Amino acid sequence: MKNNKKLVINTAWCKGCGICSAFCPKQVLEVKAKVKIVNLDACIYCGQCEMRCPDYAIYLEDTNNDA
Repeated sequence: MKNNKKLVINTAWCKGCGICSAFCPKQVLEVKAKVKIVNLDACIYCGQCEMRCPDYAIYLEDTNNDA
């Protein structure tokens, strides 16, 4: 089954709290001043980062165009 999700970060909204990277089971994210993707190939698109971000700065976007 093909993955129809894309991990998106809005760095303008990120305050660098690190919650998203702490809950990521595959260490896809890293936070210095702001969050960044460091290992996208390992991402399982579980949505933990999106659910935990208090500022809605990271989310999974549906890339399926079959609307």
